[in-house]
Amino acid sequence: MTPPPAAVARLDSAPVSLPKKEPAARRAPARADRPFKGLALILSSTVFLGVSDVTAKYLSATLPSVEIAWLRFLVFALIMVPAMVPGSPLFALKTSHFGLQLMRGAALLGSSLFFISGLRYLPIAEASATGFVSPLFVTALSIIFLSEKVGVRRWLATAIGLFGVLIILRPGSSAFHPAAFFPIVSALAWASTLIMTRMMSGKEHAITIMTYSSIAGVAILSALVPFTWVTPSWHDIMLGVLIGVFSTAGQWIVVLAFRYADASVLAPFSYTQLVWVSILGFMIFGELPDVWTVVGAAFIVGSGLYTAHRERVRQSQLLEAAGEASPNA
Repeated sequence: MTPPPAAVARLDSAPVSLPKKEPAARRAPARADRPFKGLALILSSTVFLGVSDVTAKYLSATLPSVEIAWLRFLVFALIMVPAMVPGSPLFALKTSHFGLQLMRGAALLGSSLFFISGLRYLPIAEASATGFVSPLFVTALSIIFLSEKVGVRRWLATAIGLFGVLIILRPGSSAFHPAAFFPIVSALAWASTLIMTRMMSGKEHAITIMTYSSIAGVAILSALVPFTWVTPSWHDIMLGVLIGVFSTAGQWIVVLAFRYADASVLAPFSYTQLVWVSILGFMIFGELPDVWTVVGAAFIVGSGLYTAHRERVRQSQLLEAAGEASPNA
């Protein structure tokens, strides 16, 4: 899934200690104010991530969720191999947060595994819309782990988003499926991933975080996959590779997008992933989102957009108080 920029916006505002000065060669690229390039990148990322999700649903008809996730993380780890080799210019295993790195990797794995498990039983548009509730979990978790203060209006937006989830799930009705909880747990795991990312922000490089996430994910899944193993065909393997490549590429493109535009600017466009998965879901699986899914998704998207808007206002106020101009104003 695409990490909703609304969630990232909340994390970007968290107070963190300044990192120690490092050599210039190891610093992250400078932030540039080029919103149109950022929009183009975020739109591209939704295509990659949408195709990855649809492929995972297709593959779930023949392979168990654990094996699909294992293939995804195996490809992810192989892509990150240059960062694991001592002496390589990209070597990035040096960390001062080893335990937190592994916990983040486990949370990322949980997000992927639960989402794929939900795809096996749910229409992809329904699972994707429900999964976009992660900014609401970030709001709650940021109070506990980042000591942030959340205002009444953000809590109201959170309540509206949760109401949207209830509209989609319709608990107690004949349309309710227990697997509907899988995307919610996935969203909670993804929110936990974002919180731990923010806890290491300014202290660890992005490539280090991604490398440890790939290692943790493939290690845990390698221990689990023998218990659910189904011998894949070459067709299945190729689809698994596609999932790994597209999901990794999508995540990297998201990171690049945030170098050129604010989270609040990108937020509306990240939700276009719902459009792509709905179109592909209809073309491949003959699934059409029902009216409840559309209405519920509207509540969730509206909640996420308002959260991003309030964060933009808050950041502008902080910058003005510091005597600086707000970027992308």
